[in-house]
Amino acid sequence: MRNYAALTEIHRELYRLRHAEAILSWDDAVMMPVGGGVARAEALSTLRCLIQRHATQPHMADLFAGAADESGQLPAWDQANLREMRREWMRATALPQSLVEAMSRAESHSEQAWRRLRSANDFAAYLPLFRDVVRLKQEVARALGEKLGLSPYEALLDAFEPGLRVAQITPLFERLRAWLPAAIATTMARQEKEGVVTCAGPYAVERQRELGIEMMHRLGFDFRRGRLDTSHHPFCGGVPEDVRITTRYSSDNFLSALYGVIHECGHARYQQHLPQRWLGLPVAEPRGACIHESQSLLMEMHVGKSRAFLTFAAPMVAAAFPELAAAEPEAFTPVHVLRQLGRVRPTLIRIEADELTYPCHIILRFELETGLIDGSLRPEDLPDAWDMGMRQMLGLTTRGNDRDGCMQDAHWPGGMFGYFPSYALGVLAAAQFFRAAKQACAGLMDQIACGNFAALDAWLDQHVWSQGSFLSSSELIESATGARLSTEAFEEHVERRYVQGEV
Repeated sequence: MRNYAALTEIHRELYRLRHAEAILSWDDAVMMPVGGGVARAEALSTLRCLIQRHATQPHMADLFAGAADESGQLPAWDQANLREMRREWMRATALPQSLVEAMSRAESHSEQAWRRLRSANDFAAYLPLFRDVVRLKQEVARALGEKLGLSPYEALLDAFEPGLRVAQITPLFERLRAWLPAAIATTMARQEKEGVVTCAGPYAVERQRELGIEMMHRLGFDFRRGRLDTSHHPFCGGVPEDVRITTRYSSDNFLSALYGVIHECGHARYQQHLPQRWLGLPVAEPRGACIHESQSLLMEMHVGKSRAFLTFAAPMVAAAFPELAAAEPEAFTPVHVLRQLGRVRPTLIRIEADELTYPCHIILRFELETGLIDGSLRPEDLPDAWDMGMRQMLGLTTRGNDRDGCMQDAHWPGGMFGYFPSYALGVLAAAQFFRAAKQACAGLMDQIACGNFAALDAWLDQHVWSQGSFLSSSELIESATGARLSTEAFEEHVERRYVQGEV
């Protein structure tokens, strides 16, 4: 097993280098002073080139050839690890180092400028940087596509969700496009008859942070191997041994920050429960963005926005804001918090969208980014195309408001083209996983109402977390739920919770 052993050692070294990259990137988004931006971009570019060189050492071709001969003697998990190592190597060797360096530098400068220019609603000033990112990402996509035998856009999809193809996405998105408008309209008409009591705040940021940390403890986040911070855009980063999650705060809306924490904690729970024995090797990586997003959306939408969850969580919220709860006690009851959380109405902001309109945001981004990569949509035309899509899908306009339109997400400034479809696929997978968990775990919702997540964690650990990248995403979903990914479980969930109003 000499060749396979040599490859595993190289990939353990790559894991350590990527650990350093992850923490540098986290610091860039969370704590780095503005003046450090140029130097950080250069440092990250150098580090990524070092990773690229290490991942494409000339003798690795011989090692993979030798490991292929050894593979018949390898146990199943080692065979899967070899498969994932080869996949990484194929992608890495498709890109010249000069392109990796240029792409890294452009992404860093673009994302740093985006943080400043988004708040100023200045797409015109951001456009030159965005053009560079799109141009370079097109080069990356072409190079990967040629090496892997994929279309350029599918080569980018494959980076985030291995094996995902446009032909798999299209029928699912077409079904959502056809089915969602009626469900949205029916739900909005029903909810107009419901009263909801709210409390305008202000909600002290420090108390919101304390509430988020308490919630993370209750959800099983391991603070020995992670932390919570603040950023422009909530995210989960780091490595399984050191998971970093962030949220952002508003003094007039505690729910945004709290559910940002719950969402990112879903990501973090997955990260912290990946197979320990294999950490540092590709087979222990999260399976893909679809599965990763399913874990955050399962916690945020199916658990966090259930009556059972609010039975135990609403008193925590009231205790965090005692003066406000005393002045407006009804606003902090499970019924009225649920009505706030479950309100269906179109919004400009993706991460604040309700469950029904959320997929519309993703379908729009999918359509726009395919155009940016294939060249049919020019970067300078993005604001108008975004506005048109929002009008068609949600009846809203972003004309003159690029801050809440095409500049709202960090993904494209950071070069993450091909990621967005995984959010909608994660919506579908979350519904399918949670339905299977409820069928398998008797009394699950009663346990959640008591703040007990042990049975849910055990089911997720057995069927998702502990599997790492041993199976493909489609195999993992079918193994856990007994069916291929579809819209069925999501439609059932929407019909019950929203159209019929059962919570």
